[in-house]
Amino acid sequence: MTAAFLQSVSGTPAVPSTSGKHPTVAHINRIATAVPSYDCHQAFVRFARTLLKDPRALAVFDRLVDKAQISHRYAICPTADDPEGPSVDAAGIYRRGHFPGTAERMRLYEKYAPDLAERAVAGLDLGTEARRITHVVVTSCTGLYAPGLDLDLVQRCNLDPSVERTMVGFMGCYAAMNALKLARHIVRSEPASRVLVLNLEVCTIHLQEATSLEQMLSFLVFADGSAASIVSADPVGLELDRFHAAVLPDTANLITWKIRDLGFDMFLSGRVPPAIREGLQAHASAILDGASPGAIDRWAVHPGGRSVLDAVEKGLGLERDALAASRDILDRFGNMSSATVMFVLQAILDAARPGERGCAMSFGPGLTAETLLFNKV
Repeated sequence: MTAAFLQSVSGTPAVPSTSGKHPTVAHINRIATAVPSYDCHQAFVRFARTLLKDPRALAVFDRLVDKAQISHRYAICPTADDPEGPSVDAAGIYRRGHFPGTAERMRLYEKYAPDLAERAVAGLDLGTEARRITHVVVTSCTGLYAPGLDLDLVQRCNLDPSVERTMVGFMGCYAAMNALKLARHIVRSEPASRVLVLNLEVCTIHLQEATSLEQMLSFLVFADGSAASIVSADPVGLELDRFHAAVLPDTANLITWKIRDLGFDMFLSGRVPPAIREGLQAHASAILDGASPGAIDRWAVHPGGRSVLDAVEKGLGLERDALAASRDILDRFGNMSSATVMFVLQAILDAARPGERGCAMSFGPGLTAETLLFNKV
């Protein structure tokens, strides 16, 4: 590994080891994913159409549904048989004119999030290896409670009760990158460490009775899902080479996520895709450590939406099939916030050949692009 890759998030070269030994290299060894059982996409589309009273807004919505490139999204709550009726969900929690407050939404999170987390970790098939986990890092921006998801994970997955736990909260869609950064720091400082990273979001509990077309289009892409991964010094899987964060100027108001009385209030501006396109054009060299986009074999881009993927393609001058893995995840699962890029990395981990070079990136509040260069070993 060259010194150029041993850099901090800001791009500042790392301090060389005084012992003469190369720093420990961290790897994503395994990734497992899970989604709830209930496909909510078509039910949401039917519900949303009843709220858009302006015929022009409705026409735009229908056109963008067709262009969204999403076939399925999954939710923790079963949808009503008739989402155009008095309730969107089968349990009657989201009743027209009486959507739940934040407290009820957090009760849903506390009830369903641990099960979804356990399912994702079960996919790692840890067995007796579970007791070897030394650290747990959890990301989530869609709910919180204490004792929290981290402790539920320790108990449900038979981890050592003394495992070190860290919660990364409210960072949005790019939080998985920050969790991987933290895991890499842990492994490099304590080479025997085995870090369990969990990324879990239940975005659908924050559905609103929105009448704004822009708001409704935000709800059109979000879904629930969870990803679990193991990061260690074992030279298996994806080698984590270099992280870089690019905060784009004058874009702080384009993505916001606020806690309000009726849940968490998402705002996603239609200006996000052009801002991403322009930002990538300006920061491509720093993100790719001076390499050209053509030097990257695999792209794991967070599929924040079809227009976001289009913007990345244009900003970096990529071929149409370069983001095939991201488009496939968008089609099958939608945008699951922090968990989504891990779904894409799982597909690449399974498909990439040894020696292939990759770049992962996620976008979120700031407006920030969090990026990672990796190699398949």
